[in-house]
Amino acid sequence: MSAATIRSIPCPRKLTLLPLVAATYFMVSGGPFGLEDIVSKAGYLGAILILLITPLLWALPAGLMVSELASTLPKEGGYYAWVGRAMGPFWGFQEAWLSLVGSIFDMAIYPTLFVGYLGHFAPALTAGSRGYWIGVALVAAAAGWNLLGAVAIGESSVLLGIVLLAPFALLSLYATAHPAPHVASAPVPLRNVDFLGGILVAMWNYMGWDNTSTVAGEVDRPQRTYPLAMAGAVVVVTVTYVLPIGAVALTGLSPNLWSTGGWADVARGVIGAGVFGRFVAVMLTAGGMIGAAGTLNALTMALSRLPAVMAEDGYLPKMIARRHPRTDAPWVAIVVCAMAWAAALQFSFSKLIMLDVLLTGLSILLEFAALVALRIREPGLARPYRVPGGIAGAIGVGLFPMALLVAAVVRNQAEPVGPINALEFGGLLIALGPVAWFAASARQGRS
Repeated sequence: MSAATIRSIPCPRKLTLLPLVAATYFMVSGGPFGLEDIVSKAGYLGAILILLITPLLWALPAGLMVSELASTLPKEGGYYAWVGRAMGPFWGFQEAWLSLVGSIFDMAIYPTLFVGYLGHFAPALTAGSRGYWIGVALVAAAAGWNLLGAVAIGESSVLLGIVLLAPFALLSLYATAHPAPHVASAPVPLRNVDFLGGILVAMWNYMGWDNTSTVAGEVDRPQRTYPLAMAGAVVVVTVTYVLPIGAVALTGLSPNLWSTGGWADVARGVIGAGVFGRFVAVMLTAGGMIGAAGTLNALTMALSRLPAVMAEDGYLPKMIARRHPRTDAPWVAIVVCAMAWAAALQFSFSKLIMLDVLLTGLSILLEFAALVALRIREPGLARPYRVPGGIAGAIGVGLFPMALLVAAVVRNQAEPVGPINALEFGGLLIALGPVAWFAASARQGRS
């Protein structure tokens, strides 16, 4: 079976609009957690500008691209199927390779954030090697949860989203009602200015729109649901990023007090150390843990479908395509992916982000290329939703994401990974893609 003919899996219950929006929110965002570094690197005004401009240049184009391709080709495997149909099996395989290798670093970020927030709450629990094993346990829990199937993940994402955003609503309301108690006579200069680094963190916080496509065979009326889900999720993600930072900015709290995993410290700085301040700080810490767990959970659903579909196509051992008889979850692929993700848990937060943006960003550019290629090769293909502007519009929508990826490449040269930098390390992983393709093709020919 080729990537272009991947089946849509029959499922008694399918993901509807609200659960898909919630699952997309977690795949892309998981709440405002991780934004702290943007404020410390760019200040309040710089952070707000970055968070407003980045979705226009990065998230909106990706959302438009996903809306067209997911509604046109609602296949299990998503972007792997799109690129394979538009550009051939070699490039379809490279798309899957980049996504899966990038996921090793991406999926290690969320246990790292979970442990970081837990450490703010109870440092003794994460001391020594305990933090690493807590991360491993979280990966295992997400794998177990995913055995319940896609619908269970989508519906639980709605509840988790409400719980994790509640403390941000409380903090924003308090900060708006109590402006400027911390304002100094002159603005406090930033200690660690890194505007480009802030943009890269924002790119990561706005990345992942295509991940929902891999479960298209389990979505109700995908031709209608995907465009609505993309539009709704872009709005929700942007609003929940900008509002809490803008509200805290009104208080004049120094941006130098922001640090990775530090929303609880921000709450104590704004509200004080009283009962209400401690309550909101604890809620934000718990919310950070929920956001990390929810994102890990939703992405496990999305990314585990890739190796399962590749196994169905003969590129991986057939056993990886095995599915649970009741939930249809690809249980072998889930277990294999979880083991790979746990292996990257000891990378630092900054290294994980740099490598993730580089590898996953390249896979996103391949998806934009597939959008253009399909417009040229199959102009008569039924498209329930299409990016406006014809072929020129399809090309233009990918230009800004390409420019941001170039910025990511420049920034990766400054991030060391052992004896080499992150760009060189990422380049090695990219170069292994064609090698893996020839090995997998040889295996496919023998099967």
